Amino acid sequence: MKSVTIIGSGFAALTTVRQLHASAPDIAITLIAPRPEFTYLPGTIWIPSGIRQPEDLQIPLENFFKRMRVNYHQGSVTGLKNGGRTVLTDHGEVHNDGLVICSGGRFIKKLPGIEHTITPCEGIPAAIKIRDRLKVMQGGTIAIGFSGNPKEPSAMRGGPMFEFLFGIDRQLRKEGRRDDFKLIFFTPAQEPGKRLGPKAVKGLLAEMEKRDIKTHLGHKIKQFGESKVVTEGGEFEADMILFMPGMTGNLWFDNSELPRSAGGLIEADQHCRVASMERVYVAGDSGSFPGPAWMPKQAHMADLQAEAATANLLSEFKGDPPLKRFKTELICIIDSQTGGMLVARTEKFSLVLPEMRLFHWLKRLYEWRYLRPYR
Repeated sequence: MKSVTIIGSGFAALTTVRQLHASAPDIAITLIAPRPEFTYLPGTIWIPSGIRQPEDLQIPLENFFKRMRVNYHQGSVTGLKNGGRTVLTDHGEVHNDGLVICSGGRFIKKLPGIEHTITPCEGIPAAIKIRDRLKVMQGGTIAIGFSGNPKEPSAMRGGPMFEFLFGIDRQLRKEGRRDDFKLIFFTPAQEPGKRLGPKAVKGLLAEMEKRDIKTHLGHKIKQFGESKVVTEGGEFEADMILFMPGMTGNLWFDNSELPRSAGGLIEADQHCRVASMERVYVAGDSGSFPGPAWMPKQAHMADLQAEAATANLLSEFKGDPPLKRFKTELICIIDSQTGGMLVARTEKFSLVLPEMRLFHWLKRLYEWRYLRPYR
């Protein structure tokens, strides 16, 4: 019996579990994660408004693991040895015949004063903090922005920041408090959302103008204060700052033989195979993959990479070469609580549909459908 170890319990990891169970039920699966739970991060945009409660998005995985016959190893990974055949954790070693790394990325927290900001994609606690701060604010300025990893253009996550921006605007309007607040969107990029396509940039900027959201674009961020944002193009006051920095690799990568990209992620090929390592694959935010500059770091892309990684690992077990390539595809609904803008992009086409109420409900339906197998 072959054994496969999966690191992580996010989108890519759980897709890998399902694919292995469906395609090779005789394989022994071990999953390593600090907690047996899955956080549906896309839904955290609805926590500040109360559309979602924290418990709606924190899914216990014990029953799912039983159904999938997964051996759950509780712990945090600290490194690898023996070419990836042994995973080191703070609760012992785990051996394998094949390894799939789905441990996500790490936000770069080097800017001075970044501790004064809230990073929404750090999870449910960050969304709760935003919710609670909004409740007690009587007015003021809310600044929302993001940046990237200059050495890894794809290692950024700007989409959720547009959703928090438009969602907070809509929430304040529904509460009758919008006139008491000033919203400012900031980013070093001159064209925010460019990775979504040129049509998306125009649509996003037009939406900001329509909602009376001010912009501070194209200036490198220098630092944050307790109540201000400082850039090379000037500074401005802010009573609450939501900021999504670029991403890099996990700290435990340093205690391994994993090849690294210039931006600190795991270097992989178009088959999700880790360069120069045998039967070691990566999917999701941990990896640096060949492809177009707009390749997203999002849940859908992680799922596509996990499917390719699983198929190729099983091919290697059979003695066949890994041939399956992951599809590069960006699909998202930029939600604003009562409506949403649909953005889709592949290597052959780009599509942007204007905000419609239907897309908000489609996003909620997709969440229900996605989480159903794990509940």
